[in-house]
Amino acid sequence: MKEKKKMSLLLKLIIAIVLGIVVGFVTPGMGAFGEVIIRIGATYNSIFGNFLNFVIPLIIIGFVAPGIADLGAGAGKTLAATTGVAYGSTIISGTLAFVVASLLYPHMVHAGMFMENAANAEETVLAGYFTIEMPAIMGVMTALLMAFILGLGMAVIKGNAMKTVMNEFAEIIDKLVSNIVIPLLPFHVYGIFAKLAYAGTIVEIMGSFIKVFAMILVLHWVIIVFQYTVAGSAAKKNPFALIKNMLPAYTTAIGTQSSAATIPVTTQCTKNNGVSDGMAEFVCPLCATIHLSGSTITLTSCAMAVMVMMNQSIGFGKMFPFILMLGVTMVAAPGVPGGAVMAALGILQSMLGFDETMCGLMIALYIAQDSFGTACNVTGDGAIAVLMDAITGKTKAAAK
Repeated sequence: MKEKKKMSLLLKLIIAIVLGIVVGFVTPGMGAFGEVIIRIGATYNSIFGNFLNFVIPLIIIGFVAPGIADLGAGAGKTLAATTGVAYGSTIISGTLAFVVASLLYPHMVHAGMFMENAANAEETVLAGYFTIEMPAIMGVMTALLMAFILGLGMAVIKGNAMKTVMNEFAEIIDKLVSNIVIPLLPFHVYGIFAKLAYAGTIVEIMGSFIKVFAMILVLHWVIIVFQYTVAGSAAKKNPFALIKNMLPAYTTAIGTQSSAATIPVTTQCTKNNGVSDGMAEFVCPLCATIHLSGSTITLTSCAMAVMVMMNQSIGFGKMFPFILMLGVTMVAAPGVPGGAVMAALGILQSMLGFDETMCGLMIALYIAQDSFGTACNVTGDGAIAVLMDAITGKTKAAAK
């Protein structure tokens, strides 16, 4: 039997955005019928947004706890060092995004433009017909603390019973995200952009977002060059030659949108850079989970863009704690397209005060370029492998 080719999530989202914009532009001239179309979309957005809020604590516990438990065993000092380097790289990436966005956004994104044009529409015709309340079983910070306690506890006691339960729970949540949340996202995105177009704000917003996307792609390559410059200096290798060898992993990640799915290619490209087999096979799978420099750049940049549009402050004192926590919660990112933004929704709400509309925009913005963020992530994994091999390989080299 022939396998049916599945349409990529990115293509679905592009179709949803285009369709939403077209519907939003056409419906104002359709009178009451056009109003009905927009309000149906708004009703779906309200229900899906409530469902998303219910799922967020489950995602955090389901992915963070087993992830931390897995970090507690294995390679001892090398594990700790690799984790520290990965976290440092993530924080540097987020800080770079903050600095550049702070300098460029005053010229790229207009403060308050969304609120000024859409507020009235949100209060009237853009309201949904009804909503269904879905209160979460616990708050976001409670879920994070529970995940940390359970994860560290499982790592300390080294028992299998609890770990088996949590791994199965993580599998359930992974299926929930990949089979329900992600497939329903295009409809959510359609509704958001239809409302924006209906309110007359979409042209200006999309124009600003295109500039943001271009900035993000440049930052991805800047951080990749930085990572390989550091790794190449430690290993005494040409950083650009190392990057060239990683291009197959970069392009594979663009296609798969998944760090996990790209692990075999990333590992082989890393070995081609002269990294020992053992180190490549240890670092690449580990960093596919804990090192998301590209995703952090994207999340920080998009969050700041949305905040500026909503006329909120983006000072360092507000954003740096968010970046620090983002580096931790990225461990919760499931290996599915858009997983990083799903894991980050909790701290976007609790630390930056994002509401349903802002979270919806974040999802649309992030997934629209998720492929390139993932590509940056996996390419950076190879740099960490080169660096760790250089740090730990001197003894091996001397023994040969």
